[in-house]
Amino acid sequence: MLHIDKRVKTLDASWAGAVPEQVLSSTEPLILKGLVSSWPLAKAGKESIIAADKYIRQFYNDTPVTAFCGEPAIGGRIFYNENLTGFNYQIMSENLNILLDRLLQHLDADQPPTFYVGSTLIDNWLPGFRAHNDIEIGDYHPLASIWVGNRSRIAAHYDFPDNIACCVVGRRRFTLFPPEQLPNLYVGPLDFTPAGQAISLVDFHDPDYERYPLFRQAVDVAQVAELEVGDALFIPSMWWHHVESLESYNVLVNYWWRRTPGYLGSPTNVLNHALLSLRHLPKEQRRAWRAIFDHYIFEGREDAVAHVPETSRGVLSPMNETLARRMRAELLNKLNR
Repeated sequence: MLHIDKRVKTLDASWAGAVPEQVLSSTEPLILKGLVSSWPLAKAGKESIIAADKYIRQFYNDTPVTAFCGEPAIGGRIFYNENLTGFNYQIMSENLNILLDRLLQHLDADQPPTFYVGSTLIDNWLPGFRAHNDIEIGDYHPLASIWVGNRSRIAAHYDFPDNIACCVVGRRRFTLFPPEQLPNLYVGPLDFTPAGQAISLVDFHDPDYERYPLFRQAVDVAQVAELEVGDALFIPSMWWHHVESLESYNVLVNYWWRRTPGYLGSPTNVLNHALLSLRHLPKEQRRAWRAIFDHYIFEGREDAVAHVPETSRGVLSPMNETLARRMRAELLNKLNR
């Protein structure tokens, strides 16, 4: 088990109404102490597992959910098999009430099977829930999802959107790393992943420093957040986070939002195209393309296009939805040749 001294900064979330801009604009993770402690589900979670379970079921509309289910031997670690040719769990579509029944059946088991329902859109599966259990996040329109399961370990990964994760039943532990720790986290395949995001291959409960020596450097800058019922955690975009559910019955609600319009698309698409088009170029050509990307993208200097008449700037013009749609159509045509 990792020993990490640095704790995520804690704010007393006693404010009323929307989450303040000081949180939404933070470039560091923040624990929001007691942010959702007034939610009916959080209150039920503090009362008992049975009360929380009953509260959730009243909103469920019987639409099957997607669940990860693993044998007791995996110890709650949602991961690959030993040779990375598959996974150590099964994916199933099941009625949520049946899965909740299974959680209750194994509450006192020392080594229960793993049950994990992740990233399930609340409005689609639990209509009416957010009328009583919700937060305001500025002018953004976040995706609100619920995560339900018993003890589990989700490998370190990053998400493009900003995230507020609310612990409403059970306890959670997050271990976080800034984006620049990528080389020290020993990330696995990009296109063959447990849940869509590339993950660290290091077992945080038993790190193999002979196989992953640079991981020690990641541990040196890691931060830990331990959440009780009613607490929340702000995770900035692109921060790596390892997530542990610590009780036999856990519920988390999270909110994802992006700071730029959705019509701009996902940067992951750019990475995939770069892997196709740039990665295998000769080194001197890659260096030249890096300079081009720095000039137009990463540095983004205003004088990069100042010498070009506004009427002739084309794709270098300020981005809007019309231009984005035109560029996407042109890219599709070129990619399909």
